[in-house]
Amino acid sequence: MISDHILKELESIVGIDRLLRKKEELMVYECDGQTFFKSMPDVVVLPTSRDEVVNIVNICNKYNIPYLARGAGTALSGSAVPIRGGVVIAFARMNSILEVDFDNQRVVVEPYVTAPQITAVASEKGFFYAPDPASYTVSSIGGNIAHNAGGNHCLKYGVTTNHVLGLEMVLPNGDVLELGGKALDPPGYDLVGLMVGSEGTLGIVTKAVVRILRKPPATAVILAIFDSLVDASNTVSEVIAVGKLPAVIEFMDKYAIKAVESGVKACGLPLDAEAILLFEVDGFEDELDVQSEKIIEICKKNHARSVEMAKDPDGMAKLMAGRKAAFGSMGNLAPSYVVDDGTIPRSKLPEVMPIIRKWGEEHGFMIANVFHAGEGNLHPIILYDPRVEGKEQEALKLGLDILKLCLDVGGTITGEHGVGIEKAELMPVQYSKDELKRMLFIKEIFDPKGLCNPGKIFPEKEVKILAS
Repeated sequence: MISDHILKELESIVGIDRLLRKKEELMVYECDGQTFFKSMPDVVVLPTSRDEVVNIVNICNKYNIPYLARGAGTALSGSAVPIRGGVVIAFARMNSILEVDFDNQRVVVEPYVTAPQITAVASEKGFFYAPDPASYTVSSIGGNIAHNAGGNHCLKYGVTTNHVLGLEMVLPNGDVLELGGKALDPPGYDLVGLMVGSEGTLGIVTKAVVRILRKPPATAVILAIFDSLVDASNTVSEVIAVGKLPAVIEFMDKYAIKAVESGVKACGLPLDAEAILLFEVDGFEDELDVQSEKIIEICKKNHARSVEMAKDPDGMAKLMAGRKAAFGSMGNLAPSYVVDDGTIPRSKLPEVMPIIRKWGEEHGFMIANVFHAGEGNLHPIILYDPRVEGKEQEALKLGLDILKLCLDVGGTITGEHGVGIEKAELMPVQYSKDELKRMLFIKEIFDPKGLCNPGKIFPEKEVKILAS
């Protein structure tokens, strides 16, 4: 518990209206999008400026109070859960676009700005912001930076780290650090790259400089329907192997199709298909046609039942509708689900996809797969009923087993959701003790008291062993 004296100090910074203490207010912040892990903070504060963040961190540092930064709370690994109570610094009031620099293709934002907000202002002169995670419309840039979020377009355009050039950080000792900036390739260690994906464990982002890109002149979407998981999987590798780089390759299996088609607004996908692939290609018109023709040829070579293409906005939206509705439709199949995000080499898709299907059947789970196939970034969705005793923990364990399978074939335990609490026990499986020790050295340099989003990324047992 935080004493009344400390609460008064926090209130003196943000005022009574931006300090939340009631149980019903704190419950909103007890978990993120991964609802397995819950823990209420002692207090939530809503700063409106960098200086207020500095003052809040200084109080936490002074009294040894754990704290964490929180954006929209869409994280899927428990990384935004205050497992040791303390202070949640919620950034909902820091949501301004501070500068739009079209000449240099840069935008400067506060941490609660969303990707669509950036694209909206950038589109005035024909630009866009490329990273587009599934939570695109609501997730905050601060959270995207914390988890190095990807999205549909990351195959061609890269993930968040490829579009963040500068950061303003509040360090755990209250110092403000300016990293990077508008210019490219600063000398020395890449500290911006270090911060992106660190899950808020090294400091708090209060401002970011991001890159915007010129919109491509033309776009097309291709939908291919397959009667075999393996055929669809082989198609992904072959498309990349011939040197054709679509902006998007998305994969949906039969359970994902069933979820979408069980909704009020069905998308017209065939329920008897084993999988579909969605390609988005962009560029100049002539280039678009050549690329699309080759992709269609490869799909047919791999026994696609049908292939459909659209270039007009309405047609493209129709073909993409199922993918955009997929995650939100899972409630049509089960009351709850676990979703993981292991990443594997693309060439391993034909091997791994049937194994995931088989494991689901053996354990009595329906596992829907909707994922960024071009990067091998899997999103197995393990559907279950939490009212059945033991099913929740069984689903969570099966998810971890799938992540171990990703490691076995040369992959990794997370592509964009982060490690958080959920995957921490697998860090010693993916990394050697020496590697983990060096990561913990970095954590200690930035956060010697261990107050900044504690208990994330590294398993507590391993931290104690390596620290001894």
